[in-house]
Amino acid sequence: MNVQLTPAVPLPHPAAYQVQAHSWGRGPVPVLFLHGFTGNAQSFDHLAPLLGDVVTATCVDLPGHRGAGLPTREGASGFIEAVDAIAQTLTKPHVVVGYSQGARVALVLAARHPALVSRLVLESGSPGLRHRHVRVLRRLDDELRARQAEAHGVEAFIDAWERLPLFAGLRRLPEAEQQALKARRTSHHPRGLAGALRVLGQGVQPDMWGSLQRLRMPVLLLTGALDAKYTHVARRMAHDLPLAWRKTFDGVGHAPHLECPAAYADELRSFIAAEWSFVH
Repeated sequence: MNVQLTPAVPLPHPAAYQVQAHSWGRGPVPVLFLHGFTGNAQSFDHLAPLLGDVVTATCVDLPGHRGAGLPTREGASGFIEAVDAIAQTLTKPHVVVGYSQGARVALVLAARHPALVSRLVLESGSPGLRHRHVRVLRRLDDELRARQAEAHGVEAFIDAWERLPLFAGLRRLPEAEQQALKARRTSHHPRGLAGALRVLGQGVQPDMWGSLQRLRMPVLLLTGALDAKYTHVARRMAHDLPLAWRKTFDGVGHAPHLECPAAYADELRSFIAAEWSFVH
């Protein structure tokens, strides 16, 4: 396969990625929330009435989203740079919750900085692509999407992104919730989203399959039953993880935290409250 790409448009964020966050909740358990691609730090705010008595949530903008800058390095090195920047903001262990792109960041965070992750929640996430040629093809695909964002602007890019079959479940949300989601998704700079694809996409994500068996914190894997791809991935991950709890929500697609927030919050509550121990 011979694919040629013209030089990329320069990124608008020359400074290193600096973590910007906001918080909600008054509970005793510190939780770090990491949003998906095109989300932002407000992506989990609707869970505050459901979890705010149990957790104190810290929610961050991932690189390239809203005003957040991008890593100074490109590719996989930029991915690691972003993960390490987030780790540097944590002064004590947190329950780390990640959705989709955020789940991939959360997994690498747990593997590189296990002392900072007391428990790990991965929603519709993946440990990465195992084969080099598949990663190369994914990087090319992400680069083409990045060029589309830069060429056509955020609104056109988001319109096309929302039409992907993966997000069919979100199209069934009430109109007000769809409008709020659209507002979050269009709150970004096109070159920021392009940069996020280049440094946080699956094509540059480290292959973490071999690291799963070394994780020593409890892990909760959440997916929607209508999202067959990521439900299958979660089953495979549960087989490799030493201590995993898996939940699949019936009638739900790729984004359970939005499609069934009450049931999602109940799972988080149970996971946080459960007593876990390893048998040596």
